[in-house]
This record gives sequence, structure tokens and C-alpha cells, in this order.
Amino acid sequence: MKRNPGNIVLGIESSCDETAAAVVTKEKLILSNVVYSQIREHEHFGGVVPEIAARAHLEKIDLVVNKALKDSKVDRSKITAVAGTCGPGLIGGVIVGATFAKAMAMALDVPFIAVNHIAAHALSVRLTEKVDFPYLLMLMSGGHCQLCVVHAVDDFEVIGKTLDDSVGEAFDKVAKLLNWGYPGGPAVEKMSTAGDNTVFPLPRPLCHKGSCDFSFAGLKTAVRIASEKCRTEQDRINLGASFQQAVVDVLSYKMTQALEIGKGQHLTAAVISGGVAANQSVRMALQRVCHRYGLPFYAPPVVLCTDNGAMIAWTGIEMANNPLCDFRFAPRPRWPLTRRGISPC
Repeated sequence: MKRNPGNIVLGIESSCDETAAAVVTKEKLILSNVVYSQIREHEHFGGVVPEIAARAHLEKIDLVVNKALKDSKVDRSKITAVAGTCGPGLIGGVIVGATFAKAMAMALDVPFIAVNHIAAHALSVRLTEKVDFPYLLMLMSGGHCQLCVVHAVDDFEVIGKTLDDSVGEAFDKVAKLLNWGYPGGPAVEKMSTAGDNTVFPLPRPLCHKGSCDFSFAGLKTAVRIASEKCRTEQDRINLGASFQQAVVDVLSYKMTQALEIGKGQHLTAAVISGGVAANQSVRMALQRVCHRYGLPFYAPPVVLCTDNGAMIAWTGIEMANNPLCDFRFAPRPRWPLTRRGISPC
């Protein structure tokens, strides 16, 4: 009897600065989840350098995938499909991971499932929580920032997106400006605990128009201008805290607007995902917003907020009965989610 391709899936992720692989079962068991972070390669530059990222993926992907298979204690003959990120992301890294995933699928003689990286973030909460469709999603990461209603595995209604920079990128740039290192999100969150978030009156962009769209370019500029007035480390800490509070206020406003829009859609829950969802101040603020609307609030465990192979494997399981274009699917730097499905070849 032919095995269900969604039984035990190997997932491979390489869209930005993490080389990751995991083995996940349809019973939602994460048998392994290995992540190689490229912080050391990029910290000198204060951000991700695409060419360096692609070379690091090429150097580490074999080791990461083999470790994921070994840690899972699953014989390779039991793997029923290989899911690989095919976009969106830094195209050099995406090509490395997608090509390796296709080669693994060919070697194991199992289906290859092309996974949209944003869709994987959107669906990752269903790996650890019982969340039914439709639900509201706020995705916040270094490369993406958007609000959408997730109607099904391949049906995404985008109701808000960033007009310029993502919120994760803003955290990275502010941390670099304040000399707090890379990655910026954890650094700003840590330093802000000792700061006064009322010292610097920073703007809250697009928080007066009733829009669900985001803009962080002006906020970054305001931080840069304010930094010229900083004379001590405490001044910088206060500025970082003020920036983080501005972000929290913006995200809270956008979540409120989205919940107002979603009132008639019988939403089952509100979900946040992506690297910025690991920020505890952000989590607590958005949870409070959802509580006011009486809507259950979920966020993946912190380890599944940043890029990882488990979310790719799980998305492969969710899509297993309708795999996307298998080996013919070409990696791509842009791959938007739509109401028409994740996207054809």
C-alpha cells in the first residue's frame, strides 16, 4: 500500500539567515528540529548580507539535515515526503535549500512539497495548538509584516501589509544605531527593561487613518534623529525603550483595526507569528487587545517563532494531499499569499 505523503515529513528551511531542518509527524510530534543560526557571520555588519548567507547555507545544510534525520531516530525509509522552502526570501539561500530538498526527495523516492515561507509562519500555530479556520494572523518578522485572515491551508485574505520596512528590520536597524549588536530584536527587548519608554516622544505611523497597513521607515528616522541627543548609555536605553513602546502601540492599534474588520467573519482566534512574536512586550500587549474582544489569542512557542524546519515540515503535512507542483516548482524571491491559493507554478 502506498504511504500517505503526510505521515512523516522532513522539512528544510533556508530563506534568510537560519539553516534549519526538522522531522515532524502528522500526529504533531516534532521528532527533531535543528537550526544553525548565522549570527556570527552577520553580526559584524549589523544585518544579513545575502551573499554571505547563501554561502553559509551551502556550507551547513548537509550537516543540519543529517543531524535532523539522526536526532529524529527515524529510518530514512520511513520519511514519506520532503518539504522545502521555495520562497519568499533571499534567493541565493532559497535556491540552496530548495535544491537540496528536491535532491533528498529524489534520493528517498518520495514527493517534494514546495512550501511558502510566509504560509509556514501562518500555519505553525496549528502544530502546537488546536486552532481552526478562519483565524486572524499578524505576521511579524525581519522580512515580512502583514495582517491576514487565514481561511484555509491555501486561502489567505491579506488585509494589511507594510508599505516600506518590516518591524523586524526596524528592530535590527535601531539596535545597530544604538550599538547593541545583531540580531536587533532580542537586544532591544533586553536593554529596554532598564529604560524609561516615555522619555522620547516618537511617532506612531499610520495610527490615525483606520488602516491595517504598516509603516516603520519614519519611526526609524525619528529614532536616528533622537539618537543625536543621546549623551549617555542610559539615554540610549531610554530611546530603545521608547522605540519598543512605539512599536507595541502601533501593533496594538493594527490588531484592533483588524479585529474590527474581522467581526463579521466568525474568527476562531487571533494568532501572531514570526520572530517579533517572541518579544514578550509585544505578546502581552496583543493578548490584552484580543482579550478585550473576547477572542482566543495564540502564539507559537518562542522556538517556533523564528525561522525553523518544523514549521516547513508541518506545512508540508497540511498540504500533503495537494502537493504544490513537486519538482517543477522554481525557487523565487517573492511569493505572495492570495485568496486564490498559495500560488500556481
